[in-house]
Amino acid sequence: MSEADFKQPNIVWIVAEDLSEYIPSFGDSTIVTPHLSRLAEEGICYDQFFSPAAVCAPARSAIATGMYPTHLGSNHMRTGPWYVSNVSQQMIDNYAERALPPGLQPYEVILPNGVKMMSEILRENGYYCTNNSKEDYQFKKSLMAWDESSNKAHWKNRKEGQPFFSIFNIGVTHESQIWARAKDSLWVDENLDVPVPPYLPDTEIGRNDIRRMYSNIKMMDARVGELIKELEDEGILDETIIFWYTDHGGPLPRQKRLLYDSGIKVPLIVRFPDGKLASTRSNEMTSFIDLAPTILSLVGVQPFDYMDGKAFLGEHKNEEPAQYVFSAADRFDETYDKNRAVRDNRYKYIRYFEPEKSMFLHVNYRDQMPIMQELYRLRDEGKLTDTQKLWFRDQKPREELFDTKNDPHEIYNLADDLAFAEKKKELNAALEKWMDDVPDLNFEQESDYFKKLWPKGVQPVTANPKVSRKGVRVSVENQTEGASLGYQLLSDPLESLTNIWEVYTGPIEVPQGVTLKAIAHKVGFKPSEVVGEK
Repeated sequence: MSEADFKQPNIVWIVAEDLSEYIPSFGDSTIVTPHLSRLAEEGICYDQFFSPAAVCAPARSAIATGMYPTHLGSNHMRTGPWYVSNVSQQMIDNYAERALPPGLQPYEVILPNGVKMMSEILRENGYYCTNNSKEDYQFKKSLMAWDESSNKAHWKNRKEGQPFFSIFNIGVTHESQIWARAKDSLWVDENLDVPVPPYLPDTEIGRNDIRRMYSNIKMMDARVGELIKELEDEGILDETIIFWYTDHGGPLPRQKRLLYDSGIKVPLIVRFPDGKLASTRSNEMTSFIDLAPTILSLVGVQPFDYMDGKAFLGEHKNEEPAQYVFSAADRFDETYDKNRAVRDNRYKYIRYFEPEKSMFLHVNYRDQMPIMQELYRLRDEGKLTDTQKLWFRDQKPREELFDTKNDPHEIYNLADDLAFAEKKKELNAALEKWMDDVPDLNFEQESDYFKKLWPKGVQPVTANPKVSRKGVRVSVENQTEGASLGYQLLSDPLESLTNIWEVYTGPIEVPQGVTLKAIAHKVGFKPSEVVGEK
């Protein structure tokens, strides 16, 4: 099938959580992952793919919008319990007590005017969009973002012949599953010889948690196989583009939450239905901010100017690949930090804006992991190796520079090595330019930022839309700048509304006797009331 004939493909995203390049297709042969290896053989592997944040909620805000989390103000992990659909007040209160600094209440990040979730744009262009099922964007999803978002969401519920975009999030590789499955013998080979990064303890406790990570990968791979089989059984595998990637780096200590490659460098495989790019690899620098414009490009939609990313596939592919990728780290739960990083194909430069703080920042959530407790034991007993001690330094250096080719674990800081002075100067200049070009809302103190978003601590509310009818044509007007509009058609006055809102893009022909109900929602605001014709 030629690219000219392939205008509106189905697209399936399979997203594994908390995982670095620990699979054979990316150089790690510790275990066998037959289904991922099949995708790699039939697709293209991206060897330089990065998250702009080393933790899930900020990373997902970038995926959803094509913008840097720092540009959105969404880089603090996290702003509230918006990772579930139906958030109760009790959950919000518990979250504030458990995971936020004192005095800060949960809040939603407000998207800039004109910025929409990518799935809403796809719906505007005829796609059936489903999310199964994690929502973790630093804001509640737009009411118009999905046709379905639940643990039952699936492309099978689309209209006949309708193209679809479906996300499946696989949580078994999540950090929490290291300790949650600690006593689960399923799939675990106690004799498996696992590689131990030099920054982690090569003890039985350490190795056991690493074995658990690999066993979770095998379970994730099995789920990937199930999804591929569903596409095959329905006869649509050869009509569907599959993306498989992970939402940031690995689940183990000194991986997730840090700007080292172990926290931000992730695998990406893209499989086309016509054999295009099969068994190939790309060394192009790509980032999560590029996913939204790439998907729009693949379905023939021009990416939006507000997006920080560029398309790396499709009709609107950017012909000048990026030279650098950028990442940032700020608050993690109750602990603040402020770090920024830039990387080219080989070298990584990190700037620490609060070097007086220790390199290791405590996170209660991570403490539940046995390997983390093992690190504490070795630290307290004075048994850490010199490499392991680096993470527990009382202060940070102002800057770090690493040669990731010769030092993939980023142990040896070259920032003061005169032999690398020009490279440091180059990357420092690139970082400065990025910070000048892209507004960084997370440099502001979070309490001050919150006051700007929610004046007097109260969430703003989207104004009610205005609905008007002329004959059979019904129009809906937006009363809040930047809000999206949705509608439902009711043939019976007693008919109940559903939670699925069609995206309003212009006047609609509504026969007499059928009632149009409308709603408006600016992401970060409370939705409006439901309004009908007057």
